[in-house]
Amino acid sequence: MLILAGIAGFIVPAEQSFTSGATAYNVFHIAFGLFGLVVLRSDNQVAISGFNAVFGLIDLYQALASYLGLPPKEYFLWTRVDDILHVVIGFALLGIGSYGLYRHRVTAKA
Repeated sequence: MLILAGIAGFIVPAEQSFTSGATAYNVFHIAFGLFGLVVLRSDNQVAISGFNAVFGLIDLYQALASYLGLPPKEYFLWTRVDDILHVVIGFALLGIGSYGLYRHRVTAKA
């Protein structure tokens, strides 16, 4: 999904998009999407859960950074829609990743 979001950012004209079309933001989506695919292909459940949890935190940071004017706001040019998506997806990924890490810990102790 991240890869598609990055590609769409390059294809959809900025004036027709509800989200940022900044080049750095699009490259960020593509790079992390590719990294996520590598993690997924590893079939390592801890790494997959960790990726989800960490990327959830990154999403939440982006929403906070947009609101407070923190870096990389000047490069990513977030919109209000980006902020809403980052909060919703960030909490979802953090929850899913944390649950996966918890399940691994419980299973490893058994």
